[in-house]
Amino acid sequence: MDALKVIFLLALLAPFSYATLVVDYCVADLNHPVGPAGYPCKNPASLTADDFVFSGLRDPSNITNTLNELFNIDSSFALDVTFPALNGLGLSMGRLDFGVGGAVPIHSHRVSELILVSEGTIVAGFIDTNGTPFYKTLHKGDIMIIPPTLLHFQVNVGKIPALVFVTLNSPNPGFEITTPSLGANDLPSELVKKVTLLDAIQVKKLKKIFGGTN
Repeated sequence: MDALKVIFLLALLAPFSYATLVVDYCVADLNHPVGPAGYPCKNPASLTADDFVFSGLRDPSNITNTLNELFNIDSSFALDVTFPALNGLGLSMGRLDFGVGGAVPIHSHRVSELILVSEGTIVAGFIDTNGTPFYKTLHKGDIMIIPPTLLHFQVNVGKIPALVFVTLNSPNPGFEITTPSLGANDLPSELVKKVTLLDAIQVKKLKKIFGGTN
């Protein structure tokens, strides 16, 4: 009887496990706003193989901005907004090019991240909610998993540039980088001092660098 109950329950659950697979794919139509479930789909009849290919990770992006210049890092990502075929598929990918001494500043996002070192040597790590740091020197071919929502970082500790590829289990991971988040806003400097223990000079410096006010 117990075995029959198990079989019966599995038979009930099986249809529900495929309930979300009502289409093979949903290439994002970026002409419409995104919702909690992602973007609406383009008409499948209008798609070609090119819609499922992304070449933006072949080379460094060479984007110049304050963050890249400060941390000697170049990054490019295949997300739903840059590679619409990822919409609804639960993953994205990025390329990180580190100059010598370059770093990905401490940050967080909603989902897990898998790091693969393609060239060079980096230190990668995260801090869990108990305040325990986990970090390791990674060499070419090494991978490391970063659990979701936790603060984490990567630093090039080698003598040559480093190349790292990352995979995240969301097409829209929601990056929040701690340092510019503190400086690129209109939160009163006095409040920033209170909640960070930074002094007034440091707060003003961050505001100036990242365009914040107050």
